[in-house]
Amino acid sequence: MTRRLATCGYGYLDTVWSRIGWVVRDVRWLLVPAVCLVVLMVALGYLVTEVLPSSSLGQWDAEVPRRLVEYRQQEGVSESKIITMLSETTTITALTALAAAAFRWKFGRWRESLLVIYAVIGETAIFVATTLLIDRPRPDVPHLDEAPPTSSFPSGHTAAAVCFYGSLAAIILWHNRHRWINVVTVVVCGAVPLMIASSRVYRGMHYPTDVLAGLLLGAIWLSVVIFYVRTHHAGGPRHAAVDADKRLVSG
Repeated sequence: MTRRLATCGYGYLDTVWSRIGWVVRDVRWLLVPAVCLVVLMVALGYLVTEVLPSSSLGQWDAEVPRRLVEYRQQEGVSESKIITMLSETTTITALTALAAAAFRWKFGRWRESLLVIYAVIGETAIFVATTLLIDRPRPDVPHLDEAPPTSSFPSGHTAAAVCFYGSLAAIILWHNRHRWINVVTVVVCGAVPLMIASSRVYRGMHYPTDVLAGLLLGAIWLSVVIFYVRTHHAGGPRHAAVDADKRLVSG
């Protein structure tokens, strides 16, 4: 009996260490594109903060938040507040954990869960690294939300929305074959980040170029993660792939 328990214990530890090794492999592969994306975001941040301000585009960028002040609902819970809450840190953290657990239960493996986790955590790391190197003050207008200590460039809310809701859309498209469900999924998951981007500018938290950079950051990183999960069998050995994964690679 003791020997059997010891064997089970060793088997469990081997499984845990194997999964940790798979995650380490995944992170090592994703680290290179993440660093490249940080470099790209920093270069764009330098362009936005040092080159564009004196141009007509820079003047338009600074003028938009000021023009929107007169259209705001200053008190109460407005539609823009509800929209921006869809990408608050606490919201995205809770939804990511919930989605990861649900996908693990539904599919009996980690690939779909890791798609969401890698997308959100990777985006957060790239965003934080960029804000440490690019210090752009937020628009000089009254803010309707509490301003976090990070730089205005890029918009973390927008990038997080692209990565989280985009990863959900990718997984649904991966496994679903009903066209109307796919269309609704793309429309909804595509509209949410755009509405969040608009609300962040409307509420005085970002310039338009900040949210455009957030959309770009999220789109590029999500594409990298989807490519990796589709082609490298994230979170497990190569034989873990199923037919649905193969259809995703070809589709």
